[in-house]
Amino acid sequence: MPIEQLAIAAETKYNGSMLEERILIVDDDREIVRLLQSYLQRERYAVSVAYDGASALHALRRESPALVLLDLMLPDKDGWEITRTVRGDEKLANTLIIMLTARVEDTDKIIGLELGADDYVTKPFNPREVVARVRALLRRTQRATPHAPALIVGDLQMDVERRYVQVRGATTELTPTEFSLLQTLMENPGYVFTRTELMDKALGYNYDGVDRMLDSHIKNLRRKIEADPRKPEFVQTVYGIGYRLAREQG
Repeated sequence: MPIEQLAIAAETKYNGSMLEERILIVDDDREIVRLLQSYLQRERYAVSVAYDGASALHALRRESPALVLLDLMLPDKDGWEITRTVRGDEKLANTLIIMLTARVEDTDKIIGLELGADDYVTKPFNPREVVARVRALLRRTQRATPHAPALIVGDLQMDVERRYVQVRGATTELTPTEFSLLQTLMENPGYVFTRTELMDKALGYNYDGVDRMLDSHIKNLRRKIEADPRKPEFVQTVYGIGYRLAREQG
């Protein structure tokens, strides 16, 4: 494989201080890569890039980035396949994923979310918006404070500091977004969140298309914590408004 197709790292110092978390950009459009890399480095993120799926997986395993900006359509492995691989790998499963897609069909976006992507951005995009979403996603994964108390609501227990969830004594694995949504609900049991309010509090921002995105994440969350996702005991829909976490299950 040509050297130029391998993931390359770019680290810079600004004002004498080291860059923040590492971001991996995966896209075969080099102009998009250069644009995003420039904006992210300006915000003091360390940036690595890859132009195909194989190089992306190599960079993921070698560098363990905090977040991946992942193009859906790549020359070899598509973004869906890479997302599935990341979520199925214990060492990579907590990596945040924002999909970059030129496809506007809702089904394409929903498939990505149901496979475990945390967010998506449709091309063409404003690079400032992408940076804002990167910052918001990274910020919410740092919500845990040392010695944060466990959250317990009925048969749900969450250790915020160690980032694990138990349902009726059994540990379940959640994506970063699922964890953040459940944390927000467990911190406010019984409170009815509108969709916009829940996304804003859990992710740190909201935008057009929030309903479809949130519903996909809730669907995934229910699959993992509910005995019967079609009849949820924990995460309940309040029709016409949004969602709440039941104070008691029965």
